Amino acid sequence: MEASPEQQPASVPQGAKQAGEVRSRWEWTEPSVWTDRMLETLERGVKGGKWYSLVDKVWDMGNLRAAFAAVERNDGAPGVDNKSVQAFGRDLDRQLERLQKELQEGRYRPRPARRVWIDKPGSKKKRPLGIPTVRDRVVEAALKHVIEPIFEKGFSANSHGFRPGRSCKSALHEVDGLLGEGNHIVVEVDIQGFFDHIDHDKLLSLVSDRISDGRILGLVGLMLKRGVLDEGVPEPTLKGTPQGGVVSPLLANIYLDGLDHRMEESGYRMVRYADDFVVLCEDHGEAGRCMEVLAEWAEGMHLTLHPEKTDMVDMSVPGAGFGFLGYWFQRSRRNGNLFRVPSEKSKHKLRARLRPYLKRTSGISLEATVNQINPILRGWFNYFDESLPSSLNGVSAWVRMRLRSILRKRHKKKGRGRGNDHQRWPNAYFAELGLHTMP
Repeated sequence: MEASPEQQPASVPQGAKQAGEVRSRWEWTEPSVWTDRMLETLERGVKGGKWYSLVDKVWDMGNLRAAFAAVERNDGAPGVDNKSVQAFGRDLDRQLERLQKELQEGRYRPRPARRVWIDKPGSKKKRPLGIPTVRDRVVEAALKHVIEPIFEKGFSANSHGFRPGRSCKSALHEVDGLLGEGNHIVVEVDIQGFFDHIDHDKLLSLVSDRISDGRILGLVGLMLKRGVLDEGVPEPTLKGTPQGGVVSPLLANIYLDGLDHRMEESGYRMVRYADDFVVLCEDHGEAGRCMEVLAEWAEGMHLTLHPEKTDMVDMSVPGAGFGFLGYWFQRSRRNGNLFRVPSEKSKHKLRARLRPYLKRTSGISLEATVNQINPILRGWFNYFDESLPSSLNGVSAWVRMRLRSILRKRHKKKGRGRGNDHQRWPNAYFAELGLHTMP
């Protein structure tokens, strides 16, 4: 029997259905910028492959508010003006209205980034970070909301870093799979000072391949040429894009995208996370040709491959290994199996991060200390949860040793936790305090 009109389910217009499907594929995009209609155009492709008239999307107030929300979530240190995210937020309406007007009138100029130097794990060298002011981070986030989908559509599957739906874990799984398929010759690649040596003209040319809005290109140029302030001394930025900027990872992916596609088209199996990447080959001949291609590409992009850190490893040899994204991949000498463990550099970095909380002279309660270090430990163990389980035992043991050392000090004893301390304060004692250890 045919249903009456009242009983028939309401139909969904085909256009609305298609729009919903497109939106679901791009759910990470900023809706104040990327409407359903724009997303449909993005998937269909624009005439000539270039986007025009985008700058008004940057200064749209909805986008600026969403950009500040993104900056607020990430928090971070103040820039050269010493204004914190919280201080900016207390006067948000006025700050965003001022930014909007400067962008509309072409008067916006970013302040220099504040340079700070941070330790490089396992090295005496330090690497520079450039910290923009909060207002500049808001503009960068607003710009990123506008241009990221345009480039994301064409990025290679080889690229995993700073991309929606991708992560270090997805890159590591890809490496696992390629090793399992018999690609045992691993080309380890290290680009010397990649972020500091990006050629501005080449980068702007790559951006202009997809975007013809001159004011968008001008904004990118301003961000690249903003300069840095190093202990109060101004320095120009004639090349590079400072690590620490909101838009820097996207610009890095744009700069490396040509390599991704070149390797893919040549049949090489590359896995990349930002400027950290490996190429997995079937034999030494393929690996040698791959290294020639990489050297040629680097020269053309005004980059240099590190002569000592760019090498090939034969993972079919027992005991052979290589590092990637904090993990150490190794072929067992005992049974020939492949396994992953945290690299020594990763463990060194964790210990360095924990030491300030685990000083023997700490004056706070052990419960408070455990509460301080648990988020760090939880994040670390979650990241390395695919390691050989036995490789994580030493980390938990080291943390307990430091805690026992604090307790020894409070009992007027010298030195680190050892011997009878394991009976006096057994592992169960720290478990009762809630210490997060290996899952």
